Amino acid sequence: MNAVRLIWDRFEEGFIVFLLTAMTLVTFVYVILNNFYTLFYRIGEYFSERSEGASEFFYSIGDFILDLVQTMTWSNALTKALFAWLIFFGLAYGVRIGGHIGVDALVKLASRPTQRIIAIIACIFSLGYAGLLSVASFEWISTLMGAGIGADDLGQFGIKQWHIAVIVPIGFTLVFVRFLEILVRILRYEQVGLGLADEAADAMKLSETEESKQ
Repeated sequence: MNAVRLIWDRFEEGFIVFLLTAMTLVTFVYVILNNFYTLFYRIGEYFSERSEGASEFFYSIGDFILDLVQTMTWSNALTKALFAWLIFFGLAYGVRIGGHIGVDALVKLASRPTQRIIAIIACIFSLGYAGLLSVASFEWISTLMGAGIGADDLGQFGIKQWHIAVIVPIGFTLVFVRFLEILVRILRYEQVGLGLADEAADAMKLSETEESKQ
């Protein structure tokens, strides 16, 4: 069981890295190509009075790159789709690592038993929210699958709207599983709160570190 969990955790991290990398590469290539063809036009213009053959050669390269850029209308749509997958897949990852910001200053003033009870209630509400959205989004995906509508600018590659939107129920299902794990740890007295990020505590630690360096 621990081996399966370790593999999944590594896959989760690797998949997020893949999404970030793919988004960056697609955007980088599009921006570079979108500005690169003008370079060859300028070189072609430079050779226009010196060598007609060289001028036509560089102009042809510029035309080729320009045509390539004009066919890359899908790049913006692909970047949006990857970003959507990053958001909804990252929801569960944020719960796992405690990356979501916690507003629990008043809760921490209470005793540990009271904090535990509040955490259980909050966890149950979070499970209800994630479960409700998981079920509702699955129904939405079923409708999209029946419609079979192609995704904007990506339909030419056979990508349907539901191929992109399917990350919504997957993401909320993963969130449900992560909160269920937290609830189990709280009930076993292995954890007190939801394990959310505490920006105030992080700021205090950073301040103390800076003071110690000085």
